[in-house]
Amino acid sequence: MRIAIGGVSHETSSFSVRPTTLHDFETGFGLFRGSQIVERFRGANICTGGFLEGAERYGFEAVPLLWTFAYPSGVIEAAAYATLKAEFLERLRQAEAEGGPVDGVLLDLHGAMVVEGIDDGDGDFVESVRAAIGPDRPIVVTFDLHGNHTQRRIDAATAVIGFDTYPHIDMAQRGREAADLIVATLQGKVRPVTVLRQLPLFWSTTSQVTAHPPMDEVLRRVHGLEQRPGILAVTISTGFPWADVPDVGASVIVVADGDRALAEQTAEELAGWVWDNRERWYAPPVAVADALARGEAAGRYPIILADHADNTGGGAPGDSTEILQTFLDRGLQDAVILYIVDPEAARQAHAAGVGVKLTLPVGGKSAPIQGPPVVMQAEVMALSDGDFTYDGPMYAGLTGNMGCSAWLKQGGVSVVVVTAAEQPLGPAFAKTLGIDCRAMKYIAVKSAAHFRASFEPFAGSIINVDSRAIQTHEFHKLPYKKRTRKVFPVEIPPRD
Repeated sequence: MRIAIGGVSHETSSFSVRPTTLHDFETGFGLFRGSQIVERFRGANICTGGFLEGAERYGFEAVPLLWTFAYPSGVIEAAAYATLKAEFLERLRQAEAEGGPVDGVLLDLHGAMVVEGIDDGDGDFVESVRAAIGPDRPIVVTFDLHGNHTQRRIDAATAVIGFDTYPHIDMAQRGREAADLIVATLQGKVRPVTVLRQLPLFWSTTSQVTAHPPMDEVLRRVHGLEQRPGILAVTISTGFPWADVPDVGASVIVVADGDRALAEQTAEELAGWVWDNRERWYAPPVAVADALARGEAAGRYPIILADHADNTGGGAPGDSTEILQTFLDRGLQDAVILYIVDPEAARQAHAAGVGVKLTLPVGGKSAPIQGPPVVMQAEVMALSDGDFTYDGPMYAGLTGNMGCSAWLKQGGVSVVVVTAAEQPLGPAFAKTLGIDCRAMKYIAVKSAAHFRASFEPFAGSIINVDSRAIQTHEFHKLPYKKRTRKVFPVEIPPRD
């Protein structure tokens, strides 16, 4: 049994001013070909790592083609996507020419990929793979929790499995589940039928964390439905509101064993329950000052402010300055910001050297909405070329690189300036600079929820904030042009 594996993955923020290039894929999480995929992801907590575990468990030959992931950013340049897709399909053709036809394909995708001229990048990719292998061989796709799902991709795939958890600590598990399902399909034990139900709903980030209410109840329902006879997989997707595409929003996907009526009935049941409880998934945005006041009132430290409107993990620029200015204005002590994306400031710090005090503008360089640069009188505390190893549940076993980076400090306020637009999944990189996050009283992270997997065990309080930034959670302010339906809580207001 031969099963091809790979994928082109990206979470695209249409409102970002910076397009995503081929170079971004090559230098982001990386571009891996053939055996490089096995070397990079065997044993790693990522879906492709789960595919490889499945190969070992069932003894099938994993045929690695191409895997790439660019850090979330703006719309992908058409030429870049065309190059990557063409190489993936050519590698599939070559693999079949050399070793015979593959029996199926496991795809590791995101679900919110947007390309110039292609609103549904994931649908186009799955459709292209389907055209290459024909209608009969199975394609099982894993997707992120934040996909904007379409009927196009459902029709092209045999089955779809989405992440359960946020933060995403179950990626390898979902990859193993996909491997289980494709093997059972090839052995004739199951006949997957997949049904999609879209919801006109924007789901607030703070209501998606699966370890806490209300999202924990959603997952209990999902897992309960998966125990029903004939149900193979159930996915809840909370959507990605910062992609200006017609199908933006939440959805439910159900995979049943040969019974479309059962799949449709189950999808309707879950989608109806989610819609009936829509106010529970909505949380009004919190201003920076209000969040600090809440944290101080609780008196538990460190107070962690999650700057979800400037979440680099969702494609925001990562250089909004409201929190930095607030920390400085208040003269906070033992405060740190992880990270501000500012390659220019990082280079200036490197040129100056450790221990030097310099005056430099920090942040606020990508777009006016991110706020003006903050002129800091800062000491260079440490420098780095950006290399580190993930030490938390997410991406365990993998390495990362933040590019040219520096720890700057003015008074009691520290800020780590970096080159790579990557969110702080944990304190690992800060630790390489000599920063002890556990000793801080105030921590601001350019992240929405993924940081929780590593920071929550020692956090005093965590509050998501809506700073002045491009990915505001005041959804009515987002300049949609392609969204075709009314959604909650924008045109459809919360009920009294």
